[in-house]
Amino acid sequence: MKHPGVKSVGWALVQSSRLHRSRMGDKLAKLDLFAGQEQVLQALASEGRMTMGELATILRVRPPTASKTVSRLAAMKLVERHTEPGDARVVRVKLTKEGKKKAAAIDELWNEVEEEFLEGFDAKDRKRLRKLLRKGAKNLAKLTGADLEGFDSPEDELDETDDIGPATEPGSNIAA
Repeated sequence: MKHPGVKSVGWALVQSSRLHRSRMGDKLAKLDLFAGQEQVLQALASEGRMTMGELATILRVRPPTASKTVSRLAAMKLVERHTEPGDARVVRVKLTKEGKKKAAAIDELWNEVEEEFLEGFDAKDRKRLRKLLRKGAKNLAKLTGADLEGFDSPEDELDETDDIGPATEPGSNIAA
C-alpha cells in the first residue's frame, strides 16, 4: 500500500526526518539522553556561554522549550546556569566538564548517523542536498518570520562545473 504523498518532496522529507530522529534517539539513549537534548549540548559546545534567548533562537524553539531542556540537562549536571553580574534577569548557560564530554560523544554519533543516511551519495549529491534543504528551509523561514541566520552558507554554492573531491573528511559534521 502506498501513501498518497509518496511523490511529494515534503512527504519524503518528513519520513527522512522521522527516521533520522529515531536513529539518533536510539544512539542517544546509550548516552542517557533524549532527542532534542543533543542539540542544546551541540549549540553550547559550538558557541560557549549563551543566554536562554540566544539558545532558543539558534535551536529555533520558544524560550520556555529551551529553558525546560536546560533544566533537565542541569539536573544531569551537563550544563550550568549563571546570572549575569549586574543584571540577575540575564541567565547564561554553559557546558560542564561532563557536558563537554557528552557533546564530543554526540558529534561522533551524529557523524555515524549522517554516514548511514548518506550511504551511496557522492560528495556532489551531499552538497546539493544540503544546499537544496537550506534553500527550502529559508523559503519557509521567510514566510513564518523565523530567523534566517544559518540558512546561507558560501560552501553550499554549487554549479554543474564544480569538482567536489572526497565525500567528507573524518570527523566533519556534514549536516552543518
